[in-house]
Amino acid sequence: MESLFKRHQILISQVSTKIVRNMQNSIKWDKQLVAIKGSRGVGKTTLIRQYIKNRYGEMPGEALYCTMDSLYFSSHTLLELAEKFHQMGGKHLFLDEVHKYPTWSREIKEIYDLYPDLKIVFSGSSMLQILNADADLSRRALSYTMAGLSFREFLHFYKGIELPVYTLEQVLTDADNICKKVCELCRPVKMFEEYLRVGYYPFYDNDEDEYYSRIENVVSFIIDQEMPEFCGIDVAYTRKLKTMLIYLAENMPFEVNIAKLAGYLGLNKNTVLSYLASLNRAELIMLLYSDNLSVTKMQKPDKIYIQNPNVMYALGQSNSIGTIRECFVANQLSVKHEVEYGKKTGDFKVDGKYIFEVGGERKTFDQIANIPNSFILADSMEMPIGHKLPIWVVGLLY
Repeated sequence: MESLFKRHQILISQVSTKIVRNMQNSIKWDKQLVAIKGSRGVGKTTLIRQYIKNRYGEMPGEALYCTMDSLYFSSHTLLELAEKFHQMGGKHLFLDEVHKYPTWSREIKEIYDLYPDLKIVFSGSSMLQILNADADLSRRALSYTMAGLSFREFLHFYKGIELPVYTLEQVLTDADNICKKVCELCRPVKMFEEYLRVGYYPFYDNDEDEYYSRIENVVSFIIDQEMPEFCGIDVAYTRKLKTMLIYLAENMPFEVNIAKLAGYLGLNKNTVLSYLASLNRAELIMLLYSDNLSVTKMQKPDKIYIQNPNVMYALGQSNSIGTIRECFVANQLSVKHEVEYGKKTGDFKVDGKYIFEVGGERKTFDQIANIPNSFILADSMEMPIGHKLPIWVVGLLY
């Protein structure tokens, strides 16, 4: 275990705690079993290491941080580690990228049962199936899903501008005061344009080409490595998934025609629907339906978006500003709210009661006139005008 202790000290000492995401304060770290899921690149590892450094310091003792692809586990089991760590007085075990250890769920369940005073935090891909793993941990684990940076977090991370988290209700009822506060601190329209290009992932380093190259690497890793493992995709067909993703990006907003898409890819309709569901589960695209309550397993979606605007830019689709706006709104709202395709009543229906139409600053209420709880989210605005709100304001929700 000495090698793990040394590695713990090195990794924890390297992480900066200058800026910590708000999510760290919402996680109940002291529960016996905590799961943190999220797409590759959103910052799960940094979040965990920052918590350890803030709570326990850099030296291993009561806490131990392990990456599950460590060579240690080629000759030792997770169960052995937990037993030794517990005997040494360990209190909190942190297991990063747990899906890289084949029998993770069975052994975590056994550790949970054997050592009720040992707290475990584990992280993994957004596709990690806690419920359908070899050992069902869904009743035991408190699960959290981590998203990329919100517009609010981008302002904090990259511009040093701190703003509180607002609820959707606060944004809709008190937009004047909220927008005034933001405008006193920065020019939000300019900052928002930058966020759409480079603000979602917490690894931008003032080099857009390098940033987009890293996003491409993230996308390739998810499709080539994680989707075969978690979704049962044959590795021989990962190229088809990449072709599908590029096709969708180039044809946004995609008017869903499964027959046309199947013909283009040379696949049958059921396979296309299955691949779309897998890309959605991998958080590379978003599938929207007009009625989430009646969605069936193989039902075609009503609207498809790339998961976040930065991926669209990385895929070379920077000209479709209308789609990029809609992509942003769907992405930010879906973190805490249920988002449906609005069909004839606006672009989006949120939580079954709010209607949002997305557009430029000249967007009118013609499409949503006389509809209760309807709002326009408009680009290039700093202050609201009635129910016409600056689009960036929905980026302050987490």
